[in-house]
Amino acid sequence: MLKPHLLTHRSIIAKAVTTSMMALALSACSPADTQVNTQAQVVNVAPGTPGTEPTWAFSGKTGIGTSYEPYVNGHYQDTAANPVSKVWFSIAQGVLTETMFGLIHNAQLKELQFIISGKGFVDTEKDNTISTIEYLDTDDMGRPLSLAYKVINKDVEGKYQIEKHIFTDPDRSSLMMKVTFTAFEAGITPHLYVNPHIDNSGANDIARVEGQSLVAYTSDTNSTVMTVKTDVDFVAASAGFVGTSDGIVDLQDNGKLDYHYQTTSDTNQGGNVALTAQYPTLTNANDSLSFNLVIGFGKDKASSLATTQATLDAGYDAVKQAYLGDDKHLGWKDYLASLKPLNDMSSNTKDNGKLLYASALVLKAQEDKTHAGALIASLSNPWGDTVSAKVGSTGYKAVWPRDFYQCAMAFLAMGDTQTPKVAFEYLKQVQVQQQTPDFAGTPGWFLQKTHVDGEIEWVGVQLDQTAMPIMLGWKLWQAGVLNDTEITQWYNDMLKPAANFLVKGGKVKLDWNDTKITPPSTQQERWEEQAGFSPSTTAAVIAGLVAASDIGSLAKDEQAPEYADLARKLQRQLETTMVTTTGLLGQTDSKGKAAPYYVRISPNGNPNNTDKLIDNNGKPGLDQRLILDGGFLELVRYGVVNAKDPVIKNSVMLIDNQNLEDNLRVKYQFTAKDGSKVPGYRRYGNDGYGEDTVTGFSYAEKGDTENQRGRVWPFFTGERGHYELALAKANDTLTPDTKKVLINTYVQGMETFANQGLMLPEQAWDGVGNATRYNYKMGQGTNTATPLAWTHAEYVKLVRSMTDEKVWDFYPVVQQTLAK
Repeated sequence: MLKPHLLTHRSIIAKAVTTSMMALALSACSPADTQVNTQAQVVNVAPGTPGTEPTWAFSGKTGIGTSYEPYVNGHYQDTAANPVSKVWFSIAQGVLTETMFGLIHNAQLKELQFIISGKGFVDTEKDNTISTIEYLDTDDMGRPLSLAYKVINKDVEGKYQIEKHIFTDPDRSSLMMKVTFTAFEAGITPHLYVNPHIDNSGANDIARVEGQSLVAYTSDTNSTVMTVKTDVDFVAASAGFVGTSDGIVDLQDNGKLDYHYQTTSDTNQGGNVALTAQYPTLTNANDSLSFNLVIGFGKDKASSLATTQATLDAGYDAVKQAYLGDDKHLGWKDYLASLKPLNDMSSNTKDNGKLLYASALVLKAQEDKTHAGALIASLSNPWGDTVSAKVGSTGYKAVWPRDFYQCAMAFLAMGDTQTPKVAFEYLKQVQVQQQTPDFAGTPGWFLQKTHVDGEIEWVGVQLDQTAMPIMLGWKLWQAGVLNDTEITQWYNDMLKPAANFLVKGGKVKLDWNDTKITPPSTQQERWEEQAGFSPSTTAAVIAGLVAASDIGSLAKDEQAPEYADLARKLQRQLETTMVTTTGLLGQTDSKGKAAPYYVRISPNGNPNNTDKLIDNNGKPGLDQRLILDGGFLELVRYGVVNAKDPVIKNSVMLIDNQNLEDNLRVKYQFTAKDGSKVPGYRRYGNDGYGEDTVTGFSYAEKGDTENQRGRVWPFFTGERGHYELALAKANDTLTPDTKKVLINTYVQGMETFANQGLMLPEQAWDGVGNATRYNYKMGQGTNTATPLAWTHAEYVKLVRSMTDEKVWDFYPVVQQTLAK
C-alpha cells in the first residue's frame, strides 16, 4: 500500500512527543556521553524503550531463497571442506523480509529496507515505490536457474530508483545484497533501515553501532548475533527503538538523521529496535551509488563480524557464481540439472516451464539444514504484519505430515529421489511413541505439527497424517528408492504401528488432548477444525491400509490381510457414513429426489440428519448437509472410487454451482493470461479462515468475527485437474485435443495464481467483500502464506500427471485390492 510522503503528512502530536523524548534523553546524558557538533547529536543510549509492539512482515512473499546444499550420506554435514549455509530469506513488498539463521523457523530479521530523503520528502522504500522482481539467473527459455533475485523499486514520483540483487553465500551463514541507487533529481540521500527480530522474537533485541557495522542480538546469553555491513562507509548511523527513537522517527521532521544513538541499551535491556545508516548524498540528477551489503550471523559477535567481512571480501561475482554453481560448488543449476523429467514436463505447461522450475527450487528451499528431510509448509507467518512478534512463533515454518507428503510426492515426480527418501526417514522423529515426552495411550500416530527439531507444537490426531507416511513408503518402494529389505525394516519400525492405529485407534493423552480415537472417525480432518467422518481423511486411511497390507505381505506379517479387509469394509461404508440423500442444496435426480452427494464431514457418521458442525473461525456451525468440500475427489485420486461414480459426479455438480450464496459457494472464475476463464475453489462453504468481508481486517486481527471468510485456495485447481484427467481416462476420451483443454484449464489455471516472483499462494482474492488495506485484485494472492509448499507440490504433480497421462499419486494396488 502506498502512503503519502512522510515529511508533509506527519502528525503534529507525534512530532511533539518525539521532540519531547529527545530532549529528555539529552538532558539525562553526562557531557562524557554526549558529543555536540553542527551535524548531529551523538548520544550513547537511545530513549523510547521498548518501542512499539513488534509484528512480523507481510506474508505474501514474491521471493524466497537459500543456498543449495548437497546431502552427504543422507545428511547435511557442515565441514571446512563442505560448509553448510543455514540462512533463509524472503522478499515482500519490494524489501527483504523475514530472514532465518540456524533452524529454518528461527527468524533474525523482520525487514531491511531503505529510507530516502530529498527536497521536501522522506520516503520509505516499502510504502513509496513501485516494485518489480525477476530472477537473476535464467535459461534461454526464461526459466529460473537459482533463487537469486533482482528487485527494482521506482519512486512513484520518478525521483529515484533502487536496484537490489539478493542471494545467500553458500560458504557462510550470510546474505549478500548488491544495491544500486540512481537519483533522477538532485539531493537524494539513501538511508539503510534494519529491524531485527533476533531468535524469532522482536521484543527483546539490543542494537549497537560499532564503527561501520550494525550489530543486533538479544539479552539472552546464548543469543544469535546479526551483523550488517557494506563496502561503502556510512556517513552516520544510529540505533533506536521502533516508533519512538528509530531512524524513521528522526528523519520524518526534517529529512536529516539528527541523533546518532550508539546503542539501545547499556544495561542488557531489550526491546523492538532498529538500526539506521546514512549513505552519501547523490548531489546531482543521474548520480548513482552502488555497494555490496552483507548480513552475517554467528553464535557470538566475533564470529558474526568475521562471517560478514569474509563474504564482503569474497565479492559479489564469486558469491553469486557459487550460489548458482561453479567448479568448486554444487549450486542451484546443478540441482535442477539432476531433475531429468523437468524438460519433458515443461512441454505440458503454458509458460514454457517457468513456474515448474521455480516450484522445484521453492520446494527444495523449504527444507531445514540441521534436520535433513524436515520439509515445512511455508517460509512465512500468515497475516504476519498483524501478528504479534513479542513471543516466538513458527507460523507455517513447521512440519505437518500431510503437507510433507504432498511435497515428498512432488520431489519424486520431478526426478529427485534423494530428498523424499531422506524426508521419509525423518518422519520417525514425529511419530508418537511410548517414549514421547508426557504421552500416555496408544502410539503409532503422527504429530499434528512440530518444529523441525521434533519439538511438539500441536497435538491433534489427524488420521490422514497417520496414513500418508505409509502411502509415501509404498510409493518409494515401488519406485525402487527403497529396496525390499529397507521397506521391510521401515514397516516393522514405523509403518506397522501407524497401520495398527488406523485399525483400532485408542486412548490418547498428550498435553490438552485427552480423548479416544475410533477410526475412521478422526479427531481432525485435513483442515484441522472438525471431528467425524471425512471423505478426504477416509480416502487416505483406505489407501494407507492397502499400502500397509501390500508391504506387510512382503514382510510376511500375518496381520497384513486384516488391513486389506478393513479397507474394503470402509469403502463399502462410504455412502452410509458420508453421503447424504436428504440434501439441502436444491439438486434433485430425474425422479425429483434429492441427488446424493458427499458432505464435507459428518460428525457422527449419520449424513442424513441435522447434525451441525462445530463453530469455527468465527463462523457458527451449520447443518452438515449445507457444507460442500472438494475433499471427496481424493477418493478418486487414490483409487478408492471410480471417477465415473454417480455420487462423485453429483458432488462435483454441486461444487460447480456458482449460484449458491457466497458463504456456501465454493467455485469462482478467474481470467488467465490468454484471456480464458479458469476455475478456483474455496476449501468449503462457511469457511472463516480469511479476511473480514466488512472491515477488511486480517484474519482474527481484532479477534474472530462472523464476517471472516476463507478465500480460494489455488491448489484445488490442481486437485480438480487430477480428477478431470482421471475421468477422461475412465471414459476413454483422453485425446491430444482433450489433453490440451485440461492443460489450458487446470495447469494454466494454477499458473494464473502465481505472482511476479512465481510464488504460489495459500489463498487468492475472490472478489467478495472489502478488498482490504491492500486493494487486492481478482486472483491475487492474499496475506495468508506465500509461497505455500502444498500449492507448488500440487502444481508439480499436476504437470507430471499431464505428462504421463495418468494421475501421479494414484495407487493401483488400492484399486486392485478393493475390486477383490
